[in-house]
Amino acid sequence: MHGEMRKLLAGELAALKEQGLYKEERVLQGPQGAEVTVGGKTVLNFCANNYLGLAGDPRVVEAAKRTLDQWAYGLSSVRFICGTTELHRQLELDLADFLGLEDSILYAACFDANGGVFEPLLGEDSAIVTDQLNHASIIDGVRLCKAQRFIYRHADMESLEHRLQEAGDARFRLVVTDGVFSMDGDFARLPEICDLAHRYDAMVMVDESHATGFTGPTGRGTHEKFGVIDRVDMITTTLGKALGGALGGATCGPREVIDWLRQKSRPYLFSNSLPPVICGAALEVLRICREDPEPLRRLDASQKRVRQELTALGFDIDAGDHPIIPVHFRRFENDAPLAVSMSRDLLAEGIYCIGFSFPVVPKGQARIRLQISAAHTEEHLDRLISAFAAVGKKHGAI
Repeated sequence: MHGEMRKLLAGELAALKEQGLYKEERVLQGPQGAEVTVGGKTVLNFCANNYLGLAGDPRVVEAAKRTLDQWAYGLSSVRFICGTTELHRQLELDLADFLGLEDSILYAACFDANGGVFEPLLGEDSAIVTDQLNHASIIDGVRLCKAQRFIYRHADMESLEHRLQEAGDARFRLVVTDGVFSMDGDFARLPEICDLAHRYDAMVMVDESHATGFTGPTGRGTHEKFGVIDRVDMITTTLGKALGGALGGATCGPREVIDWLRQKSRPYLFSNSLPPVICGAALEVLRICREDPEPLRRLDASQKRVRQELTALGFDIDAGDHPIIPVHFRRFENDAPLAVSMSRDLLAEGIYCIGFSFPVVPKGQARIRLQISAAHTEEHLDRLISAFAAVGKKHGAI
């Protein structure tokens, strides 16, 4: 049986490679940043979630070193036994305050936060109404829950209202959505979602992983951007993107909800505490976010420039204002291998970006997803645009 499984997997892997769908992992030979070293060559990195450029910021690195010296490396425990430090509680309170909510609970990753939030709160008498393009972690978390599940068409408010009506007999109703959808960089229609939730007596939960720290006037997130901070009940988010880029996630919300999750959320109860070094560095990141708005302005100007210039070259770019910029190939029959081959040639030109295809995105919707960072300079953007022009013409994409 073991040999049969290996034979089956070898054939499936070979088929993925033949179809141009095999996902290669490129090994970095140095720290994360606007520039990275791959295969002995320094290239520009346009595919990291390092939106604020803080993954290698000297202030964050120094905070991590200080924390390591004071609190050592690991805690060898879950939180409720002997794994809670002053740093953990300070970070939970600071993060909740930053997001405008009462309290928060830390997890090893936002995948765990989403995996551990639904089951303790919602039973068979409740209903979850979820956007069809929500992140895989939300999908998996909902599957672990016994609540009724209603899926609405992506960003379709008429569909959402129909699902809320269908869930009308439920004791509790929760609408859950990504704040920013990671493959397209489009925003949830939060004001309308909150209006419908209020009309049908539902709670609202938003996954802010691709928004926390850099979306909205002061970087609080999509709920700040759309003026609904006081209308969102719960937020899940990550420390692994804009907030330093290491590890960790959180659920933020009312004190009673957070306290109940501490008692009942399985990924929290049965996983080791976050290393103190991550907490210390994340506290420094939150301080920077509060005190230094310049990266937000730089990031916004850069994403606007890239969108405008790639569109002018003839690439298929969705309208938007998020630093996730998908370059689509949906008008080409060979969209998946085209995205993969273009990303390989772009790497040869010194631009590190990744082609995405099924099953990460739906069939026929392959794209290269660019992610702009506040660490990118004007010269970096010049090189990106020039490389896309050359490689796009070579492959007939423009």
